Amino acid sequence: MAFLMQHMLGDKLKNMTGGKEDTDEKADGKETAASKGMSREEFEEYQKQLIEEKIARDQEFATKKAERANLRVHLRDKYRLPQSAQDDATVQMAGDDLDIPEELAKMVDEDEEEEEINDSFLGKLQNMDVDFDSIKAKAQSTMTEVKQAAEDKCVVM
Repeated sequence: MAFLMQHMLGDKLKNMTGGKEDTDEKADGKETAASKGMSREEFEEYQKQLIEEKIARDQEFATKKAERANLRVHLRDKYRLPQSAQDDATVQMAGDDLDIPEELAKMVDEDEEEEEINDSFLGKLQNMDVDFDSIKAKAQSTMTEVKQAAEDKCVVM
């Protein structure tokens, strides 16, 4: 009913009040060239710029998101934590454009080198045929000999 009254009386009331039009409300809340005070060509160029800026922001966001996922993957590798399929998928989607912080890369490389050294030393110990009982007996006999020599030379002991 209100629509009918506005339709019938609206034009007459506009003429009486001076005929001011609300161009912002004509397009159901959407921006139009007239609402921005631009020509049609300027408005289309403005819309294209907005779309290009949005695409650039989205790409930058995706890159940052992938870099953070890459960082998490490397930290999980470093601390031997379980992998996340979501992070792996994010890194794969981004491709090879990801940067890893230099400090983290150095830390990971150093840890890998230390692990290789430790693994090789432990591997050597395990592969060697060492009789620890004989080494222990030899060390104990050496200690007793040193004590006896010290007692012989020192009056206080």
